[in-house]
Amino acid sequence: MLIVQIKEGDTIEKALKKYKKKFEKTGVVKQLRERQKFTKPSVRLRETKIKAVYKQKLQIGAIEK
Repeated sequence: MLIVQIKEGDTIEKALKKYKKKFEKTGVVKQLRERQKFTKPSVRLRETKIKAVYKQKLQIGAIEK
């Protein structure tokens, strides 16, 4: 359960904005999307390796954004 601390004089819009930020940080929606389909561990490992190689190439400067 998320609890948002509100200062006196804050509007509902500010409180909603804080709530949305906290909710996004928890990663609930991301986790739900991941659970909708099953990915094999080997596929998941391959994807992480590809991402790591891509990040390394970006750091070196071999790939332009």
